[in-house]
Amino acid sequence: MRETMWAMRLHETGRPLRRERVPRPVPGPGELLIRVEACAVCRTDLHVVDGELTEARLPLVPGHEIVGEVVALGPGVTTPAPGSRVGVPWLGWTCGECTECRAGRENLCRRAQFTGYTRDGGYAEYCVADARYGFPVAGPAQASSPLLCAGLIGYRGWRLAGGEALRYLGLYGFGAAAHLLIQLARARGQHCYAFTRPGDRKAQAFARRLGARWAGDSGQAPPQALDAAIIFAPVGELVPEALARVRPGGVVVCGGIHMSEIPAFPYRLLWEERLVRSVANLTRADGEAFLPLAAQIPIQTETHAYPLADANRALDDLRAGRLEGAAVLIP
Repeated sequence: MRETMWAMRLHETGRPLRRERVPRPVPGPGELLIRVEACAVCRTDLHVVDGELTEARLPLVPGHEIVGEVVALGPGVTTPAPGSRVGVPWLGWTCGECTECRAGRENLCRRAQFTGYTRDGGYAEYCVADARYGFPVAGPAQASSPLLCAGLIGYRGWRLAGGEALRYLGLYGFGAAAHLLIQLARARGQHCYAFTRPGDRKAQAFARRLGARWAGDSGQAPPQALDAAIIFAPVGELVPEALARVRPGGVVVCGGIHMSEIPAFPYRLLWEERLVRSVANLTRADGEAFLPLAAQIPIQTETHAYPLADANRALDDLRAGRLEGAAVLIP
């Protein structure tokens, strides 16, 4: 008889997760069995739970910012060794054979599987993961878990916005991803401007504390034209707003997997070679570059711990904007 574990499972979108006793997973070929030490709560989890992402496999264990200890290896796996600490991100499996994978764009693999969406994730005591997508993690589990998505997506968005070449960077939505990315940008000598929900003085103060040169409402003009803006808030109306704030040749990056409708806007906002682009998932190369960089800077994560059984409360706090930094579930 298989051992069991506690897990928070989604049976119907738009409904709370259920705390259930379920069989502990068994690692298959190429997989790791991981004892979950921490799993950060991401806005993408909200999009899954609320049904805004429509291809979730139900019933489902959400969660894709996982840090834990390897406790068993599936057939064909030799590393990482049991006892190692690894992090598991959103991109959970790719085919390695399609045009995108062969071109180094595995984040666009047509057959990709996603942790906490099309395969069970980390809102549980144990999970299984493809060994190829288990990144070595050296730091404490709770502090490291937000790096696996909020950190990685912020890093990829920053690279696509111009990376090291940027001088003036706007961040729309100052939550889990922005509070990590601002530390990377500041370490590179870049000037950051934070945009929040109108009247959110608490988030604006948080941004200033982390080094923002200016923080204000999303509809306000910053004191400096921006080289690029990254939009983390899932609000389509911010796209023309951000375009109006970037200089000619500037870039607006949409950093989320889901966004409300983008309204029509005048061509003059796009003219002068401004660019709008999205970020999709991540690659192993992103993880291999960012995680050591985060440790080197070092990037400090602001986290709020919740017991696994309180996953619904953590999701509600994220939905209502009551968090500074990231919520993290601790089984």
